[in-house]
Amino acid sequence: MASSESLHLGHLIPFMFTKYLQDAFKVPLVIQLTDDEKFLWKNLTIAECKRLARENAKDIIACGFDVERTFIFTDLNYVGGGILGITPEDHIGKVSFPPVQAAPSFPSLFPHLFPGNDQLRCLIPCAIDQDPYFRMTRDVAPKIGFQKPSLIESRFFPALQGESTKMSASDPNSAIYVTDSSKQIKAKVNKYAFSGGQASVELHRKLGANLDVDVPIKYLNFFLEDDDELDHIKKEYKEGRMLTGEVKQRLIAVLSELVARHQRARAQVTEEMVDAFMAVRPLPNMFG
Repeated sequence: MASSESLHLGHLIPFMFTKYLQDAFKVPLVIQLTDDEKFLWKNLTIAECKRLARENAKDIIACGFDVERTFIFTDLNYVGGGILGITPEDHIGKVSFPPVQAAPSFPSLFPHLFPGNDQLRCLIPCAIDQDPYFRMTRDVAPKIGFQKPSLIESRFFPALQGESTKMSASDPNSAIYVTDSSKQIKAKVNKYAFSGGQASVELHRKLGANLDVDVPIKYLNFFLEDDDELDHIKKEYKEGRMLTGEVKQRLIAVLSELVARHQRARAQVTEEMVDAFMAVRPLPNMFG
């Protein structure tokens, strides 16, 4: 869960992939929002964590998930209160985040979704930084009589300034957010996106770009859907026939279209839609 009201593109990638999986396989989907984690580590009030969770849920719903196959829950509302009996007034020592993160890997946590199906296998698409939690889960699962969950982890998504830096809500120039305007996207990419191009046009024409460190290329790897165009850009840029400015202009166009599309979809998400996705209920069309 993001620690700000809006997601950045690094947050969005796992949800885009998960939406593809739901469309392809017509399977039930459970989305966990870890608002308790933000309360423990981000010095936020419980009320603010719950509010941010609903705002994040709107961005997630805007990705196009099927409400008849999707259940979204927050730890504080579902696991924290409904299952473990923890209230906002309880001592913080009662809260142990890793097991709470792990528990939704097991279908028995959702009796309204999977009654009598405790041995269903769980597939978890997630960012690579979540791996330690679920390696722990895989170690524990057989000992408590459950199937090990499987994971599909997204590759590292760098900050605009390069792989040695981290996207951070405290530095809005480290990432592209789904609330950014086209003008903001253009300014961020042109000013901050680390380039693998050479110091001068002459040198670039001679030596070409270093694609291993070039952030615009890394972003296009994720978001440019035309593989033939991507291969062409990489070849031309690596051999010096395409300049950094041209690559950045293509990235600006791709990201501006992506973010504008998301903003249009997000604007259609109402509080009633959030309530519908978060309602504890059976899903009538879970499979097929």
